[in-house]
Amino acid sequence: MKFAILGDIHANLEALEAVLADAAMRGAAHHVCIGDLVGYNANPHECVARIQGLACPVVKGNHDEEASADTEIIGLNPLAQAALLWTRENLTDDDKKWLRELRLVRQVRDFTVVHASLDSPSNWGYVLNKFDAMASFSYQFTQVCFFGHTHVPRFYVKGLAVAVEEGTQLTIEPGRKYFVNVGSVGQPRDGDWRAAYVLYDMATGHISLHRVEYDIVAVQKKILAAGLPVQLADRLALGK
Repeated sequence: MKFAILGDIHANLEALEAVLADAAMRGAAHHVCIGDLVGYNANPHECVARIQGLACPVVKGNHDEEASADTEIIGLNPLAQAALLWTRENLTDDDKKWLRELRLVRQVRDFTVVHASLDSPSNWGYVLNKFDAMASFSYQFTQVCFFGHTHVPRFYVKGLAVAVEEGTQLTIEPGRKYFVNVGSVGQPRDGDWRAAYVLYDMATGHISLHRVEYDIVAVQKKILAAGLPVQLADRLALGK
């Protein structure tokens, strides 16, 4: 059984469709979304509808929470705030209700998914290094957990200690735990503009990172046509 684990879509429909097509080509028949379907880009409703159509497990991200609320937006940078205010105006009431009711943590088969950290998922803390990962491992009751939020793919492995494993794939080994950042579909921040997602082959125990090209110019044109900040269009090509 092969799962495509994806998230941080951020209303980038072209990137989402490219990832789904690539995952299907690689034999993934199942999907899981680690949140942040909306924010930054210009197709929030369409991305929500596309993920809903997959009927797959989904957890809530911080942008999903803010976009589905009607309270003042506090603590986000000006670009994120401007995009979220626009997003609120371009989601339906049903979209908002669906996003609002998403869980923060889910177990799927024998693995866990969360958007940010497991130790305090509602606080949206960033896991940026092995010391941050250690806190989440204390709350991880499955061997594998997938997360996002930083938009930077990374493998954290707990054996005798916590290590960061570089590369694009790993194999699950007995006696170890894995906390895997799947990267971002819609706004990567690791210097690579291509959409990122992870495949988890449960039969072989292999986890692999994949990068997919998409029509970035079309997405940039949509951002500008929507009246969103030009910086949101520019940063896509930089992967940051």
